Amino acid sequence: MEMLEFERKYWDSDYLNIAGIDEAGRGPLAGPVVASAVIFPKDIELAEVNDSKKISEKKRERLFEDIYASALCIGIGIVHEDEIDEKNILQATYVAMRKAIGQLSIEPDMILIDGNKADIKHYKQKNIINGDQKSLSIAAASIIAKVTRDRVMRQYDLIFPEFGFAKHKGYGTKKHMEVIKKRKASPIHRKSFNPVSKFLPTFAYMRRNHLIDRLGKQLLACHLIRMGHDILCIDHGSFEIREIDVISRHEEKLIFTKTDTMTLESGNEDIDLNIDSLQENRVLDCIHEYMKDNELDENFHFNRYKIFLGKGKPIIKMMAKSYKQDSIDKVNEIY
Repeated sequence: MEMLEFERKYWDSDYLNIAGIDEAGRGPLAGPVVASAVIFPKDIELAEVNDSKKISEKKRERLFEDIYASALCIGIGIVHEDEIDEKNILQATYVAMRKAIGQLSIEPDMILIDGNKADIKHYKQKNIINGDQKSLSIAAASIIAKVTRDRVMRQYDLIFPEFGFAKHKGYGTKKHMEVIKKRKASPIHRKSFNPVSKFLPTFAYMRRNHLIDRLGKQLLACHLIRMGHDILCIDHGSFEIREIDVISRHEEKLIFTKTDTMTLESGNEDIDLNIDSLQENRVLDCIHEYMKDNELDENFHFNRYKIFLGKGKPIIKMMAKSYKQDSIDKVNEIY
């Protein structure tokens, strides 16, 4: 089938900006659902673009760049596991689609959606069964959504290496199921999905297995991902000097982060965790070591967070004191 048949039909009917919409991640046991919306110009030529599920990961990554170079605009919507559990996966998928449309810099005249009719109002809509095999715009959206989600899951693999997210992307493979049963579910697993719901760790379990500090670091790293950070490293430093819990990149800056995890049982929300001069020197030594080992000479920030666990949802608070370095030789307080 000619992949622009639907687009040409609506272009010929004076619908100028046609957005193809598709999602990735409805079936996995962990991680977000991601939707994408893509609007192409009429002279688009992308012969290799097809259903993302029929294309290798390496080829998808290449086509991802080609689509971005060719599209008039692209929108991406991400809905994370907590909202999936709250709303259910179908409604969360619709939310992701609406977010993707909202991210477009051009208002679409028509939306083409893969599968059944979606709960998206205010736009003329055409739903196409197996649309990622029949519409170039939908196929492109499927690739953008799939690559975006895969990249997020590879980030989570750095935080939860025991689960193998980089390989199965959160789908219920045999190995993935075995790890869930053995180690319990992680914070990014969908608690409402089976069998995840049967293997949720309790706070007592985390305490008994001395996992509280580790959980705090993981929650902070997940929080940074949602803020748009790319995670580079977890637990940097030697056994004796491990002052950096997460290293990430955000807006072209390196971010070095230290976490302090505690429980709310003793009413310690207001504990002052300011860094003394000795610890500050250890932190800077650790940062300089990483910069030197990786031959880096660029701006960086050091941030510190408090993570409170034990009552309801985790509380993540950034400390009022942070440091930045505008060159490798000079460190300045910014608060």
